[in-house]
Amino acid sequence: MKYFAPITLLLLSITALHGQTVHKIWDYPIIQGVAAQVEGRIITFEELRREMSPLLPRIEQESRTMEEFDQKMSDLYLETLQSLIDRFLIVQEFAEKKYNFPGSVVENEYDRILIEDFNNDRAAFHKHLQSIGKNAREFRSELRERIVVSAMRSQMRKSISEISPERIGKYYEDNKLQFFQEESIHLRLIMLKPIGDESPDLMRQQAERIIAEIDAGKSFEEAAKTYSQDTRRSRGGDWGWVVRKDLNERLADTAFAIPEGKHSEPIVVGNQIYIMFVEERRAEGIQPIEDVREQIEDILVGQLSRQEQQVWIERLRQNAFIRYY
Repeated sequence: MKYFAPITLLLLSITALHGQTVHKIWDYPIIQGVAAQVEGRIITFEELRREMSPLLPRIEQESRTMEEFDQKMSDLYLETLQSLIDRFLIVQEFAEKKYNFPGSVVENEYDRILIEDFNNDRAAFHKHLQSIGKNAREFRSELRERIVVSAMRSQMRKSISEISPERIGKYYEDNKLQFFQEESIHLRLIMLKPIGDESPDLMRQQAERIIAEIDAGKSFEEAAKTYSQDTRRSRGGDWGWVVRKDLNERLADTAFAIPEGKHSEPIVVGNQIYIMFVEERRAEGIQPIEDVREQIEDILVGQLSRQEQQVWIERLRQNAFIRYY
């Protein structure tokens, strides 16, 4: 059943979707209407607007028709409203059980967001807060709620008992294709590119000198740290596990022909020269259960955790006063 009435109150400004007229949320003035009540907490349409706004460009981009847009908007509205209700119930459960954590946890996360997302630019951060209709106090409060929810859900995951070997074995047998792996190699490489008007011959001589040092006993990792000019230089040229499609065709053909523990000769691609080293190889095929046991256990724990969390959330909902408007 579609749920359009509350959404209609949220929509105003108009844009084009594949030649059709659609509505947007983000330009609408502050909405004072009540969307729901959970215990003594009122959830307004304005809160919903703020939560939904970041997702709307993606919905517009993915929607091919007005009907699809309307359905996605309806689904987003209900999911967002339920998420806000559940968040309140989980925070309330946290308080009722008298759980707590140091205030520094919130401050550390606040500082992390400021540094990583806004380059420690407080002016840009506060401008962002203004754009979403929040102040620093409200942001900290919401941040604390999100940390509480994450902690409570993590606790639920930790409470899941160890998965039996029989259950792991059954999952492996039923889902073997999930563990198919392409042929792959653990690759390190050294990349040289011209400095100034350096000639190809000089670059080639440099590559030969590097190979001579490696053949004389210098580790490929150390040589990469010394000479490579690519972005993985500080990691000793380590590109991790790669499959053929990760590489230029010419590099892939050479790399996948290198024996384990050996390096290539210099390979010229455009104006760059590459020297590659294969640390380890993995053949194409289904990975043995010993290699994926922990992965399967994580999958099964996640499944059980989601089931347990759903039961838990349903209990919280049933024991609370919730009214939808």
